[in-house]
Amino acid sequence: MKLLTVKLPEALVEGMDELIKAGMYSSRSAVMRAAVRDLLKNELWQKQAR
Repeated sequence: MKLLTVKLPEALVEGMDELIKAGMYSSRSAVMRAAVRDLLKNELWQKQAR
């Protein structure tokens, strides 16, 4: 995997931390991977399949 540095508003980081606290994700990295994967799936990969 590659390392990326990302700046996010505090509210987004707090939301990510809530997901982790709820046991939905194991880390901020896991949240970010899921978010980027969903974005690419919805915005890029589905359009290419058409």
